[in-house]
Amino acid sequence: MKRSWVVLGVVVALLLAVYFWPVPQKDFAALSENVPPEERQSLLDFRSQYPPKYVQVNGRQWEYLSFGEGEETILFLHGMTGAYDIWWQQMEPLSEQYRVISLTYPPVDTLEELSQGVLAVLDAEGVQSANVTGTSLGGYLLQYLMLHHPERIEKAVLGNTFPPNDILREKNQSLIKILPFLPDWVVMSVFRGSFVDNIYPAAGRSELVLAYMLEQVSGRMSKAQVAGRAKAVIEPFDPPDAEALGIPVMIIEADNDPLVEMSLREQLKATYPTAQVYTFHAAGHFPYINEADTYTELLRSFFGQ
Repeated sequence: MKRSWVVLGVVVALLLAVYFWPVPQKDFAALSENVPPEERQSLLDFRSQYPPKYVQVNGRQWEYLSFGEGEETILFLHGMTGAYDIWWQQMEPLSEQYRVISLTYPPVDTLEELSQGVLAVLDAEGVQSANVTGTSLGGYLLQYLMLHHPERIEKAVLGNTFPPNDILREKNQSLIKILPFLPDWVVMSVFRGSFVDNIYPAAGRSELVLAYMLEQVSGRMSKAQVAGRAKAVIEPFDPPDAEALGIPVMIIEADNDPLVEMSLREQLKATYPTAQVYTFHAAGHFPYINEADTYTELLRSFFGQ
């Protein structure tokens, strides 16, 4: 009997060790050896020059940046895997004409909680309304903000994103339910595999895209953040009538986006039929990273009209 309890204890200890096996920790500097030196240094310098600010919202700490001297503001909203500095290649050049703000989503579970945090950041910076660029989840969140807080949105850029739909919910809701119970290392390993096998090739094998994404799953992004963002991506709501609200819209997409299938891209354009549309060729899901100059000029042109 004593031996059986010892064996059981060993088995339980091994299972716990496997479940709580730590996610390997690496930062961008360690992951970016294959990135062209100028591109690599641009992000490292950006992080050094612009340390983040923080604001507390409903017990959660929101990390964000705000700089630039322009009278108008551009707010950037990242996607499922990202942080405030994913827009560094747009923020620096556009800060010459605009105040630029970007933020990181903490682990919250709903679009309403995300929108409260976004508005709190704008309030903390004294910004009543802003031009907003949102990509993927950020573009979905932007549509929610247009519906519920249209007075805070001047113009909207929906990048590599989708409208409210049933496709993503039907495909992912079962996985999202069990995601909180999976070991952290399993969740991050699945993302890592997707980055290497899907995101990297679609981005023209951009080492910069790959290194930034791998950093997210190497200690920078938590499983709780992933779970919350995943829930928000499939949360239903009615799409806003942008034309009736008087909010000009631009859609930016890529013809080989591995995360937003063609049917969703077509639904987005049908939802906003008067939107300007720009389609990147063979640029993948993160064209603002691997086609940064073109993306920046698209924003400069649209927001400057």
